[in-house]
Amino acid sequence: MITIKEKIINYITNSIEPLHSFEELKEEFDISEKATKEFNNQLEELLAEGKLYLTNKGKYALPSQLGLIVGKLQANANGFGFLIPDDSLIKDAFIPAGDIGGAMNGDRVIARYKSEQNIDSDRSREAEIIKVLERANRTVVGVFEEENGIGFVVPDNKRLFQDIIIPANYMLGAKPSFKVVCEIINYPKLRRSPEGRIIEVLGHKDAPGTDILSILREYDLPEKFPEQVLTAAREIPQNVQEEAIKGRLDLRDKKVFTIDGADAKDLDDAISIEILPNGNYLLGVHIADVSYYVKDGSKLDDEAINRGTSVYLVDRVVPMLPTELSNGICSLHPNIDRLTLSCIMEINKKGAVVNHSLAESVICSCERLVYEDITNLIEKNDKKLLERYSNIKDDLFLMHDLSLILKKTRTDRGSIDFDIDEAKINLDAEGKPISIKSYERGISNEMIEEFMLICNETVAFHMFNAKLPCMYRVHEQPDKEKLYNFDNFIHNFGYSISGMKDVVHPKALQAILQKAQGSPEENIISKLMLRSLQKARYSEENLGHFGLAAKYYCHFTSPIRRYPDLTVHRMVKLMLHEKLTPKRIKSIEAYLPKTAKQCSERERVAMDAERATDDLKKVEYMQDKVGEKYDGIISGVMANGIFIELPNTVEGMVRVSSMDDDYYIYIEKHHCLMGKRTRKVYRLGDKVSVKVATVDIVNRKIDFVLLKDKNSIPKKKQFKKAGSYARGRKSDSTKQKSKT
Repeated sequence: MITIKEKIINYITNSIEPLHSFEELKEEFDISEKATKEFNNQLEELLAEGKLYLTNKGKYALPSQLGLIVGKLQANANGFGFLIPDDSLIKDAFIPAGDIGGAMNGDRVIARYKSEQNIDSDRSREAEIIKVLERANRTVVGVFEEENGIGFVVPDNKRLFQDIIIPANYMLGAKPSFKVVCEIINYPKLRRSPEGRIIEVLGHKDAPGTDILSILREYDLPEKFPEQVLTAAREIPQNVQEEAIKGRLDLRDKKVFTIDGADAKDLDDAISIEILPNGNYLLGVHIADVSYYVKDGSKLDDEAINRGTSVYLVDRVVPMLPTELSNGICSLHPNIDRLTLSCIMEINKKGAVVNHSLAESVICSCERLVYEDITNLIEKNDKKLLERYSNIKDDLFLMHDLSLILKKTRTDRGSIDFDIDEAKINLDAEGKPISIKSYERGISNEMIEEFMLICNETVAFHMFNAKLPCMYRVHEQPDKEKLYNFDNFIHNFGYSISGMKDVVHPKALQAILQKAQGSPEENIISKLMLRSLQKARYSEENLGHFGLAAKYYCHFTSPIRRYPDLTVHRMVKLMLHEKLTPKRIKSIEAYLPKTAKQCSERERVAMDAERATDDLKKVEYMQDKVGEKYDGIISGVMANGIFIELPNTVEGMVRVSSMDDDYYIYIEKHHCLMGKRTRKVYRLGDKVSVKVATVDIVNRKIDFVLLKDKNSIPKKKQFKKAGSYARGRKSDSTKQKSKT
């Protein structure tokens, strides 16, 4: 059913005349005097959403019809910014410092182009912000300072480039150099800084724990659950009640077990495996039945959807559900009954699911296994472990065999596996980093990942085939321009994307990673390829998953820590109980898009917060390493310098200003800096030796200086092949499971 707002947009879109008065629209839609107020409210909502624009003469029009663009401001610490349009087909617009007006980083705004610059130009067109539609920053975290009796907060987020003035009666007793949270009471205007009031003092900026607490506040991650939510959680029995088991598939006599990281407490998936008389595998993936305890629309549910996901910071977990559920009744601990939702699949020797069933079930896990142990058992035939797990060792080897079959099948169809180093940061009792190294993934990690992938695919296929609503995990086709840029770059290393047409098959990208495997440039190519792809998200529509080369995909296997999985569980259970009536389906289809958007947004916030804490601890780790020398690899190139990644994943920058042996020119299409006189080239993937120059904890930055040069290749040799080509072209174990 088309809403009145959609009708208004359709009418204006298809009208020859772009400008329309209120009276004209009212007459067109035959609005009575009684309905005038509601009609005006609909127009106001469209204005607030940026779908309509009201001119100075009181006429309504689509922003695009007036040469306006709507999107989000991505500000720079130096005061300028870029407008990222809502319409992905429109190029980003450059916003000079003097044209940002009263907008702040992240605000949703309307802007006007400043000139008739060629829209096909590689350079961003300049624009000026004329209206702020929605403010992104209600509160700001930063360091309180005082000068000449005037208090102000210096934001931690350097994209918020203006200090926030704090009137004397709004300081809340804050002292200089203390981290605070301030609420903005007056947003910036031309030549006027924003004003705020301090609502929380976090502690001295150098005090233990203040750093992570600041990130929690910056990303609005709640430390505690509301009391009413905790009360609801405490009322849930911590043992499975007999009445809950009635009507369920009883699998308590089956060999079911979990494999997770040693420190994991929220165990939401268990596995069982058998060989059938016909030689096929019978794989059971049994997932915690969180939806039995978290009822739709309850206080627990409201809090869960607000959080959207558990957040795994370097020193703590911010859970989606209270510990009574996440670590208690929902967690699949061994030797105790637990309610589950099972996906049982018959898989043949070619890795195809030839039969499957979904069922509410009850299990009793016989073992709580750890990744490292099982990897050693399978890889090294560790005698002690073989003896310790003699009751299930045959099952473990069967699992390994099946996982290899599934991986081969997935690889053969074009699924892309990114082998990018992840950091494992170890902290001491006071939260100080004592070691950083790359996280090692073993055979057992890969086994569980394959089983989760095939389970997620099977559930998505089941729901799609049944023509029932579902929340899908989608990954759309890559942006063509980004792929062209990536293709131009990898040509410098002798690679190219085969079949570069309108639609690229994931196999073409997979082939590049396979060819680069083991090479010095492997990690850089993987990272750049990942940046060239779209971001995976949640959607009510089945749009497929490009990275996995999967036609159907959803998240089903982690309902303790991801709200989308909980949503899919509810759909599956409604189907099993035959409660998906046309009326119920219509109701679900109405709220599913909003839920998918919320989950996607909360996932991005969680990822940003996790990255922020990792970066913070990496910088803190390097604080006493000033003067030390390291070998690294160039991981990024910009006009003002090159980023260097060390083997332990720590990243810092060599600034052009410190490269005083020549004048260096930035060649964007080749991702390199080249010396004007010497023709020395520094490009992505090159190995270099550096010394730690400075470490800035406040801004989370590390500066390196180059020690010796291994990059004296003349330009002609370096780019001979690439030049002719480019001219013809347009320019934690728990955390691991969430990658898919």
